[in-house]
Amino acid sequence: MKKDQSDEPKNGDRRPVGKDGPGQRPEWAVGLRQLYDSVVEEPLPDSFGDLLKKLDGEDS
Repeated sequence: MKKDQSDEPKNGDRRPVGKDGPGQRPEWAVGLRQLYDSVVEEPLPDSFGDLLKKLDGEDS
């Protein structure tokens, strides 16, 4: 019997989407991780760097 293609995830990943089995993440967790990683990789604006330098100088 042929497997119904509608049961397979659309994202090309063969793991079941939304299943919390061992070693598997739900689809929303993968998207959240990608968003977090993109924010972490953004460069720090110069104004923030200057502010951090000023704050570090006040402690000494």
